[in-house]
Amino acid sequence: MDVNDKTLKALTTALNFREMRQELISSNVANANTPGFKAKKMDFEEALARALDVDGQMQMNVTDGRHHTVGNGGFNNLEPEIYDDPNGVVSENGNTVDVEAEMAKMAENKLMYDALVQLINKKMGIMKYAINSDK
Repeated sequence: MDVNDKTLKALTTALNFREMRQELISSNVANANTPGFKAKKMDFEEALARALDVDGQMQMNVTDGRHHTVGNGGFNNLEPEIYDDPNGVVSENGNTVDVEAEMAKMAENKLMYDALVQLINKKMGIMKYAINSDK
């Protein structure tokens, strides 16, 4: 059994990205009254899907066997996309943070984070069971 299998890597990467998203949302809420502050948004799901590339459809096409593909798939150097939230409504002071919407995003992100922790715990439990059953 491979300790560093693709599923475990995907789960831990997603967990790290969820933590980053929580920090970004917290920053948005903390700056809700800062004049001119633009709410930030982070997307990592597409990068994670490319890294997983379960069905092989997201790979770069190689027409010559001598060509090398760089960065298709894998969990190394994955970076989430962080940008100004285009859906923000500009207030009188130029701020685009909607505190209620951010709090809803924070609650959703926490649920997803907790689910990932449970999945990692289940995966580790399965691995522990497999190791102990071989004895």
